[in-house]
Amino acid sequence: MNKTIRRASVFSLLLVLALLVRATWVQFYDGQALADDKDNRRNAIELYSEPLGNIIVGGDAVTGSAKTTSGDLAYKRTYEDGALYAAVTGYSSQVYGATQLEGIYQDLLDGTDNRLKNVMDTITNKRASPGDVVTTIDPDVQKAAYEALGDKRGAAVAIDPTTGRILAVVSTPSYNPDEITTGNSEVWNELTKSEEKPMTNRALRQPLPPGSTFKLVVAAAALEDGLYPSVDEKTDSPDPYPLPQSSDELTNENPSAPCENASIRVALQYSCNNVFGKMAVDLGQDKVREMAEKFGFNDAEQDVPVRAYESVYPKDMDAPQTALSGIGQFDVTATPLQMAMVSAAIANGGKLVSPHMVSQITDSNGDTLESYDDPSSKEIVSSSTAEQLESAMQTVVDDGTGTNAQIDGATVGGKTGTAQHGENNSQTPYAWFTSYAKSDSNDKEVAVAVVVEQSDAARSEVSGNGLAAPVAKATMEAALAD
Repeated sequence: MNKTIRRASVFSLLLVLALLVRATWVQFYDGQALADDKDNRRNAIELYSEPLGNIIVGGDAVTGSAKTTSGDLAYKRTYEDGALYAAVTGYSSQVYGATQLEGIYQDLLDGTDNRLKNVMDTITNKRASPGDVVTTIDPDVQKAAYEALGDKRGAAVAIDPTTGRILAVVSTPSYNPDEITTGNSEVWNELTKSEEKPMTNRALRQPLPPGSTFKLVVAAAALEDGLYPSVDEKTDSPDPYPLPQSSDELTNENPSAPCENASIRVALQYSCNNVFGKMAVDLGQDKVREMAEKFGFNDAEQDVPVRAYESVYPKDMDAPQTALSGIGQFDVTATPLQMAMVSAAIANGGKLVSPHMVSQITDSNGDTLESYDDPSSKEIVSSSTAEQLESAMQTVVDDGTGTNAQIDGATVGGKTGTAQHGENNSQTPYAWFTSYAKSDSNDKEVAVAVVVEQSDAARSEVSGNGLAAPVAKATMEAALAD
């Protein structure tokens, strides 16, 4: 009997030891993984147990926190003008997580960032008072771009060329983050399944063929390479341009435009495909790609601080494909952010200041934890090249394809683009406009890029000047206002 009891005791002891070992393993090795699991309800309870910090636009909070009346979450996220700023803030949802600035700065906004803790918080492991995210967004510029896009499907980005501060990031159609903060599945399903894709940030995360706006990059490459030393020197450009190794020809939208052997200025003014298609072939794809990459193409880590999707200039093209790339077609893609960067660098004497839409992050007392107001910059093209391209872009707006962007009391330069969409251009083309404006009465300046994917306009009326340039004009006017 004693032998049986001893065996049972040893077995029970082994079970207890196994349980202790397993408990220790779970606590010290699996504990963090379990704590961080997205399905762990305690994380949401902790996150929304107190009001969150805020995202600031123009000195005012565009986010907030409100007491809930039911459930185990004490607070929910709220938004002021949510649809207007959705492309900036993203959302913070009790069910669907957090995106964009809400996601990037979640630790700061919920008070778990170690930089927020004082000595007592560290000792007691108490959650600190949350901090705030101060953006560079100008509410007037944001609103002007948003209202100008209206019910069009498209996007706009505005940048201060001298500081890199992003003044507007707009994507339409938009959505109201307020409607999904508590996890409304009906609204969520409607948003995520909509053909309009309202939750896609078209300004930063939907690269599309840039069409003729890319001709600015090709022109920059030709001037920097010395293929043509001046924007006013005639080029060697037959009209139409017979594509090498092909029976096809590269023609122009306006057959009566003076595109044969046109200078870079005239070719930009009338958007001559023959000139830039041949120019890309003459330069070779490597030189065009090198210039594109200096502007920011093929950069998979473009953070503002939201990660923008990569704009692409392709590799390993044959001669006809290289020609098509010279007019922003084939497999060339760009975001509005990228094309705004092109105009910003040209307007800033050839130097690109790193674009950013967060100025600083602060603690609950408003003291700065980190500032982003001294960004890096790099020379993209020489000041001479930038000056010539600036002048040529002014010609486009003064007496070319971009006249709808003219602004009284300001010097405006731009480039239109109409990019083919679908097989054999079977779908509605994309309308583009990239530009800069400098006030004649103050020191303000701005670079803006706009794309319109879809509108109510008839296909024959789709153009960069007709659809995108008026949006850019409204945005630039707001940015230059006293």
